[in-house]
Amino acid sequence: MAIFGVDIGGTKTAVTLGDHQGNILDKIRFPTETDKGVDHTLERIYQGVETLGAAYPGSLADPVFGISCGGPLDSKRGLVLSPPNLPGWDGIPITELLEKRFSGRAFLMNDANACALAEWQFGAARGYANAIFLTFGTGMGAGLILNNQLYTGTNDLAGEVGHIRLAESGPMGYGKAGSFEGFCSGGGLKNLATTYIQEAWAKGERVGFCPDEGALVALDARVVCQAASEGDRHALEIIGTSAKYLGRGLALLIDLLNPEIIVIGSIYARNEALFYPVVKEVLEEECLPGALAQCQIVPAKLGEQVGDIAAIATAFYGLKQLEA
Repeated sequence: MAIFGVDIGGTKTAVTLGDHQGNILDKIRFPTETDKGVDHTLERIYQGVETLGAAYPGSLADPVFGISCGGPLDSKRGLVLSPPNLPGWDGIPITELLEKRFSGRAFLMNDANACALAEWQFGAARGYANAIFLTFGTGMGAGLILNNQLYTGTNDLAGEVGHIRLAESGPMGYGKAGSFEGFCSGGGLKNLATTYIQEAWAKGERVGFCPDEGALVALDARVVCQAASEGDRHALEIIGTSAKYLGRGLALLIDLLNPEIIVIGSIYARNEALFYPVVKEVLEEECLPGALAQCQIVPAKLGEQVGDIAAIATAFYGLKQLEA
């Protein structure tokens, strides 16, 4: 029985072949190219599975697929339900499509839940009974491990923390200005930086890492973080704002759920040194001391592989649910 993982993101998609220890044996990654439509991405996924299947003879004899994808979705029916970062993915029966194409079994899970499982089984949250995983990538979502169980809510909408409004106004994220996702995601950081830079220009200030309109169009979170790591004053102020609201969002989760550990992926994991000092200061101001004292804030241990391993973890979880 071969384990295939499919990690569908708003920016990139990966098809992986893994083993039962969560190791990635091989991987094919490609841009999602949402502007080219759903069928284009699906065909690239099929091609990826076929390529790996040909490279590992016998792997397609009885395959199991784990699909990690941004929500909202219906994991029980295997439907992707219009995620904000995947335009056009409206009621797409992804598990059924893979099962019809390759036989075998397929399971779907919200990417934040899948990453929570991956970090809980194989990474930074291993051994903890109460853990939260935050994506902090293209979007902002949470996966919740409560009392040694994955908690998905009544209809798979638990953990949609990106929709929480943290300020009356601010960058747009998840369809809401001033939301957690607006301040703490790749798109949110770009929007936050764009507004900040335009205001700086209006005051006659020069922004070193973004000198003109052309650079502003090409701006992304990576550019801002790189400039901040090099000490650029404007970039540090932008990251400081994001970190302040990250701290406020974390404080809500800590006081509400009393976790032992919060694992944060993607942008935070790559730039912990930029974010954590401000986050720590906000948490000390906002949190119940007893709850904060019991909670660690750590970067994802699985690093850039977390999304790939999350898809593999989804397959394992789906099989265990069938056996339960």
